[in-house]
Amino acid sequence: MVSSLTHCGRLDTRQPVVAAAARTFGMRKATAVLLAGALVGTAALVGAAFIRDMREAERRIAGRSEVIASSFGQLEYAVAGQGPDLLMVHGTGGGFDQGLAFTEELSRRGHRVIAPSRFGYLRSDFPDAPSSERQADAFAELLDRLDVGRVAVAGGSAGALSALQFALRHPQRCSALILIVPAANVRGTDPVQMTALQAFLVRLLAGSDLLFWIGLELRRDAMIRTLLATQPSLVRAAPIEEQQRVQRILRGILPVSRRTRGMLNDASLAGRPARIAFSRITVPTLVISAQDDLFGTASTARDIAAAVPGARLVVYPSGGHVWVGRDASLWSEVARFLQEASLADQAEVAAPSLR
Repeated sequence: MVSSLTHCGRLDTRQPVVAAAARTFGMRKATAVLLAGALVGTAALVGAAFIRDMREAERRIAGRSEVIASSFGQLEYAVAGQGPDLLMVHGTGGGFDQGLAFTEELSRRGHRVIAPSRFGYLRSDFPDAPSSERQADAFAELLDRLDVGRVAVAGGSAGALSALQFALRHPQRCSALILIVPAANVRGTDPVQMTALQAFLVRLLAGSDLLFWIGLELRRDAMIRTLLATQPSLVRAAPIEEQQRVQRILRGILPVSRRTRGMLNDASLAGRPARIAFSRITVPTLVISAQDDLFGTASTARDIAAAVPGARLVVYPSGGHVWVGRDASLWSEVARFLQEASLADQAEVAAPSLR
């Protein structure tokens, strides 16, 4: 019998419908398989890129630093250049690597840069009560181990607090003080103003290399605005060399998981009112900021410069927290200041012998 005929001689209309449904199901299944394959392939590519970038981040810091045992646990540091000593105290998200990167120009100009990793960063331990005062004392121990007497001290962003404390607690060891975009609570308000959502996201990103990396890849402008306190439009309008420098600063935070405790401690310390006797600082002091720093360090810089006797203040009209477009000018200013401070220090040391 003909297969298209049914009982009673009527035409079977179900077969074409079933066949069409089968074809539709097959097409959907094939589409689903293709989509699944595409997703797996994309995930594999993303995973490979993440692993590649993390390996690069680890290679960037491997073998470049030393550690000493201190009263506060293990303390990491690196040294670069030759000449008069400068202790460079890094900011949030940094480590010895950030300190060296920021001061490359000074190393080339004839300074020996000593760049420690602060408490909770990279290979430096995170002791009990990791205050700025104790961090300053740890710096003094490091200088003892390196047989360094007097040294100029520079602190960037959150590193300004321990640089200030070093100048106060170890004045005989400090020949000059430089504070760059100082993130400090000198007016009773946290200089880093964030919404609850922003604060939550920053804490989330700070605890995960993968999430931080995804943020760099997908939300770069948001990362620049939130973490670097700089308007993304300022970066886009800057010369390519400056855009690349900002990108290096951001990517230099990886591996963020090895900096998490230090970053969270910075947030805590910066939010507390800074009880600092600025008037007791007697060494030559330079304070630098940019008016449009989204962390509001221009106001902080003015307050500190007004309170420290004889302090020099430089506030750029623009540049944000990472002084976009001002890098060469900033380090030239620092180099001139260090030269003047060194001459003044030499004269002061020589003065007793002339009396």
